[in-house]
Amino acid sequence: MVTMTTRTVEYPADGLTMIGYLALPAGVDRRPAVLIGPEGTGLSDVERRRADALADQGYVALAFDLHGGRYLGDPEEMLARCTPLLADPDRMRGIGHAALGVLRAEPRTDPDRIAAVGYGTGGAIALELGRHGVDLRAIATVNGLTTGRPGEAARMRCPVWAGVGSEDPIMPPAQRDAFTAEMQAAGVDWRLVVYGGALHAFHHPPVDHTVLPGVGYHPRHAQRAWHDILALLTECLSVPE
Repeated sequence: MVTMTTRTVEYPADGLTMIGYLALPAGVDRRPAVLIGPEGTGLSDVERRRADALADQGYVALAFDLHGGRYLGDPEEMLARCTPLLADPDRMRGIGHAALGVLRAEPRTDPDRIAAVGYGTGGAIALELGRHGVDLRAIATVNGLTTGRPGEAARMRCPVWAGVGSEDPIMPPAQRDAFTAEMQAAGVDWRLVVYGGALHAFHHPPVDHTVLPGVGYHPRHAQRAWHDILALLTECLSVPE
């Protein structure tokens, strides 16, 4: 029985050699594709498993790297890298475009059917690709409800789905309101799902290192958010039987 295949891919971005993770579905035909962006800590087995799960669903999936092959488990080190990155849309777009280039270059990828799904910093990068006018079929951001430069959201050419925990202190109600106001003013086809009682990074299973205050796993909502994302991909990428 032929199953999916996986491999690591190296590519330059943000002055670093990034090491992404590519998962390919069974078969040889072109398939819709999904770019997966990790939390600020960086690419981990969590995103690799998500790429595998999407390949099992029939998608080409690339989980991209943020830190040149490193996982930043120390919150201070993570913030020292991600805070200036999140304040620099051009750097975020550079990281996103580099990964998107790798995904587009994969022969199995249907270049006309690509979506971006990101978590935290990875979600902010997905949004910046949209604000840059990249031809995506869908964007999903989980607890990465960032706002961009004025007026640039009007370049978004696809539906945007956003998920956030109701008790997330890093993406509080004021930040949610700013994000949805930007989407609405730009005429974007947007949705926001607030998961009751959930904290920041509620989708991410527990880790064995210190995390920022306000971060916590919510297994029920993590599963619901994943199902919501799969429904978005089904709607916007329409995997053929």
